[in-house]
Amino acid sequence: MLNTHQILGHDSVFTPEQVLENRGRIAIFIDGSNLFYAALQLGIEIDYTKLLSRLTAGSRLFRAFFYTGVDRTNEKQQGFLLWMRRNGYRVVAKDLVQLPDGSKKANLDVEVAVDMMALVDSYDTAVLVSGDGDLAYAVDAASYQGVRIEVVSLRSMTSDSLINVSDRYIDLDGIKDDIRKGARGSNPTAQHNYTYRPLSSIAVLDEAESHP
Repeated sequence: MLNTHQILGHDSVFTPEQVLENRGRIAIFIDGSNLFYAALQLGIEIDYTKLLSRLTAGSRLFRAFFYTGVDRTNEKQQGFLLWMRRNGYRVVAKDLVQLPDGSKKANLDVEVAVDMMALVDSYDTAVLVSGDGDLAYAVDAASYQGVRIEVVSLRSMTSDSLINVSDRYIDLDGIKDDIRKGARGSNPTAQHNYTYRPLSSIAVLDEAESHP
């Protein structure tokens, strides 16, 4: 059996590009809140059609999950999630819980971990869009089931423990031009009527928009 050194070393049988192409069926797991804050750091808005295309990269997609906390009374957010469901994403939503400090949060680490392990026999490559180190144990467990692991996140927001158990790490900063929304009005899809904003971040974003 070939080990990693034999595959990618001087006497390699396959080029690095050929190794990366052998992804099989892929499953995508997106931490919506983590991605939102990464995009905020990068100063971009995500085009979720472009994101799905970039993460799939020509491979056969099994399923793309989008995990998010929700406010059921927020019509704009509900409209965005409806758009996501109709455009290739399986949305996993959880009601926000108000914390003692007044902020609201929904932790979906358990949902990500359970879905990743429950479906492990249905896909060959897991693409995790998150930098949350709490997911490292589940990611490592999936890798021991023979799944290839790709982690996509902003480096400054990514736990080393998550990178260490992945087979490939992609910094969002390196692909931001491939996944950002274009000029306003350049894409007529319904997504442009809705912007994903975790409820606890709305005030932060509005303040940023008021100071261009």
